[in-house]
Amino acid sequence: MTTKHVFLADPESYQRHLIHTRERDWAETNCYVDVLIELLHGWGFEPIAALPFSLAIDFEGDQWTFFKFPHTDLRELFGLDIQELAVWRPLVAHIEEQVGLGRPVLVELDSYYLPDTAGTAYQREHVKSTVAIIDIDVAAQRVGYFHGQGFYHLSGDDFSKVFRITGPNGPEMLPPYFEFVKRRTNGALTGQELVDKSLSLLRRQLDSLPEANPFEKFKLRFAADLDWLSQAPLEVFHQYSFATLRQFGACYEIAATYLRWLQAHEVAGLEEPAAAFAKLSTSGKSMQFQLARSMMRKKPLDLAPVDDMAAVWSSAMDHLKAQLL
Repeated sequence: MTTKHVFLADPESYQRHLIHTRERDWAETNCYVDVLIELLHGWGFEPIAALPFSLAIDFEGDQWTFFKFPHTDLRELFGLDIQELAVWRPLVAHIEEQVGLGRPVLVELDSYYLPDTAGTAYQREHVKSTVAIIDIDVAAQRVGYFHGQGFYHLSGDDFSKVFRITGPNGPEMLPPYFEFVKRRTNGALTGQELVDKSLSLLRRQLDSLPEANPFEKFKLRFAADLDWLSQAPLEVFHQYSFATLRQFGACYEIAATYLRWLQAHEVAGLEEPAAAFAKLSTSGKSMQFQLARSMMRKKPLDLAPVDDMAAVWSSAMDHLKAQLL
């Protein structure tokens, strides 16, 4: 038996986390957050407890914050220590060793060889995406990994190509970014301790909110960008939307999920901000459709809804600070 694994999972029977199963505005958030949601869930943790970071995103000048789980939060909540892994041997050798030590490996791989992306990138487009590998059998050329919304296997030619066992592997092929996840003994909180720690992380985020309303900043840049977006091909819409509308929309949707989780654990006074963040999510989705239509028809886009988003954001944050600080 040459298979090494952190814990056992089966693509056929694996049950996704509720974030990836219920009807939502945004089926996926971003590759790093989605893969950690499923890794935490598969490992037996509740990833929703680690979502306070979703409240403090900002407009960063040409994009919204590419939001991620802070490593310090994962350590305080679940006793998980995420460290960068220096790549000095073949990729598969590092993965086999770390998984053999009981450590999931987070690594950027080429979606061209990830069969779970069939219909989008698989065998079509070279796009990097983060996966979490929890089992590997080098002799059988098979690996089990979390990606996007679930757990999957790849093998055979995909295994050889994705880990560059065959094919070109010259100096121009830069190694991907690697991290590994160490689990500390008895480091995970449960029950009320988990809720209390999560609330303390939420208060920390409320102390780190953007100094200016991010939607007001976004509207100014969005208005300027429409001049060239109106002349750009439709594929540019997807790139622009991912960095802006989808980023804040998906992030505020999980922020609403987080506040409702706190409500379910008897934290009072969160109904109004939870509804506000859900509204920001649906507003971002609606604006995405309107932008696509505007670009296809070469017609002006009404930016008044962004003013409404700014007001919703301000009201929600004021409510949360009054309630929790």
